[in-house]
Amino acid sequence: MTGDAGPSFLTTKEVADLLRVKERKVYDLAAAGEIPHRRITGKLLFPLDEINTWIAGDTAVPRPDVVAGSHDPLLDWAIRESRCSLATLFDGSGDGLRRFTARQAALAGLHIPEDDGWNLTALANSGARDAVLLGWARRHQGLIVAKDSRIGGLDDLNGSRVVLRQPGAGSRDLFDRLTADLDLSRARFLDAPARTETDAAETVASGEADVALGLSAAANRLGLSFIPVAEEQFDLLIDRRAYFTPPVQMLLEFTRTPAFRDKAATLGGYDLAGLGSVRWNSD
Repeated sequence: MTGDAGPSFLTTKEVADLLRVKERKVYDLAAAGEIPHRRITGKLLFPLDEINTWIAGDTAVPRPDVVAGSHDPLLDWAIRESRCSLATLFDGSGDGLRRFTARQAALAGLHIPEDDGWNLTALANSGARDAVLLGWARRHQGLIVAKDSRIGGLDDLNGSRVVLRQPGAGSRDLFDRLTADLDLSRARFLDAPARTETDAAETVASGEADVALGLSAAANRLGLSFIPVAEEQFDLLIDRRAYFTPPVQMLLEFTRTPAFRDKAATLGGYDLAGLGSVRWNSD
């Protein structure tokens, strides 16, 4: 509450009364990301100023300063090191694209494998608007294994304990594509997925799994062996308005520093030649 100024947030019932619809319709709009809202301690609340802007038809309601989508060790480090104040919600490319189109994130990291490349077809079919896709890096994907592992390639997965990424993650989609024609009936897949690149490598390092598909950067950090199987494109999807905000500009400026380049070289497996290049523009 804001005293005499009235409430700054509305309840679901108050929004339904304002819009002259049933409360169920308001819940549906919130679930689809079509109406500004917050979920606080499990309860839906609606910022009054954003609701008024939304009703007036202005689509410029600010997105939250959140980077969703796929986890990338270099991006994760750069967000922290640049002190740009962006929050992170890494849970896979599919989740990131969904959150972006629902206006729940200002940026999303994507590496969605497609028949003729990465990310572009998924974006064209996503309905994302007022957005630009910038190249981040070409990355080496491969099998992460222990130093003394017998595994030398995808054909050796039978009999091994394999940790997969969660459904919708770019690495999971790539794994499914790479193994579509292989017989993996004797492979043992762990029940719990690895939700980030770091988690995948740490599961192998701890001995819980024999192999994971992941980045050479993650393997190098933990002293594990790496067997390359693909080179992929990792991109950043950025809301056009958010692009010019201080947090996003701080992050992008940091990528032009020697410290950023040095970190990429230390992690290994990154080709930054296309960093910042425009790969896709929405209508």
